[in-house]
Amino acid sequence: MKPTTLINKDARKFPFVEYNYQASSLEDLTGRCAKTSSKSLRDISRDYFDSEANYDFLSDAAVFGTLIVTAAVPIIAGLSAVVELCRALPF
Repeated sequence: MKPTTLINKDARKFPFVEYNYQASSLEDLTGRCAKTSSKSLRDISRDYFDSEANYDFLSDAAVFGTLIVTAAVPIIAGLSAVVELCRALPF
């Protein structure tokens, strides 16, 4: 048995075009900016620092201090090596 197709022979082959279309006019528009109700970046950051940043401050400060100490150890070791090299050279 062959499958039957659901084609309507009376259907249009092209989309319907509305010939009475009229573009909207620009008479009601003004050059002023629209008022938006969204918060500014300053308000968003203030809300964040007021509520959430206080909870993470101690852990962030501990991580930052650990990074500073970890980075300072090789720098101090390198500086002491340079000082020892300068002492060993005859000037």
